[in-house]
Amino acid sequence: MSSKDHKLKTSRRSLLKRTATVAAAASIGAYSSKVEGAITTLEGLPKVASKGNINQSLVHWCYRKYWSVDEMCQLAVKLGCKSIELISPEHWPILKKYGLTCAIAGSHGFTDGMNTPKNHKMCITKIKKSIDACAEYKFPSVISFTGFANGLSLEEGMKNCVEGFKKVVGYAEKKGVTINLEMLNSRVAENMKGHPGYQGDHTDYCIEILKKVGSPRLKLLFDIYHVQIMDGDVIQRIRQYKEYIGHVHTAGNPGRAELDDNQEINYPAIMRELVKAGYKDYVGQEFIPTREPLGGLVEAVKLCDV
Repeated sequence: MSSKDHKLKTSRRSLLKRTATVAAAASIGAYSSKVEGAITTLEGLPKVASKGNINQSLVHWCYRKYWSVDEMCQLAVKLGCKSIELISPEHWPILKKYGLTCAIAGSHGFTDGMNTPKNHKMCITKIKKSIDACAEYKFPSVISFTGFANGLSLEEGMKNCVEGFKKVVGYAEKKGVTINLEMLNSRVAENMKGHPGYQGDHTDYCIEILKKVGSPRLKLLFDIYHVQIMDGDVIQRIRQYKEYIGHVHTAGNPGRAELDDNQEINYPAIMRELVKAGYKDYVGQEFIPTREPLGGLVEAVKLCDV
């Protein structure tokens, strides 16, 4: 075989292999993922979030190693999602270009939070900066955290959180932006899957902070994965605290992975309960992919489209 024939045969074999790869993905539509450093087409990807009952969002940090911001925006639009969240304001003009929102913006971190008075100035400064950016872009909310206990009693931590949030919630009210306090699990000792030492690790505890602050602009980030680990009884908690829920996150448990049949949470039932509760804000897909990322993302978005 000549060198020319060998190259032609190799090229043809590569083409057939590439075609087979794309065809194998046809069960979820044509998709975008990194294949040998290249990006395949989004053409043909189904709009799986089509019923309009749940406003879905993609959480940037979970998928940024797979897609650029521009690609993720294209993907969100194709899937029928309305937001890319927890993404730096420098990228917000790109979101606007695609008609997307940032459902919740970052502020301070989860380690140093409102439960410690010395952190109040830092937290409030960052929250206000994020509120200002959201108000400018007409984006709805900002995240916040209790912080780690570091020896503080639950009572003292709650008292400090209430005092801290009362210093900034009036600003949020004035700007029309909601601060969402996130409850995180403290049981799982794996990076970004759990946060041992985090003080706001139970739904009831975080809700009590909200009640004591008493503002419609301070709500709960109800992360279903974290709630399942620490409290369980997810649907009943939605019924009990529906008026306080300002944002929702998803992930499979155990493992904070895909929302598939390898995990225990019944996501369609939970989404139906959110609809029944009159929830109109956003549900962010915040699982960490363990396999081809788009396949799991399409499954998750479809599962939550009730």
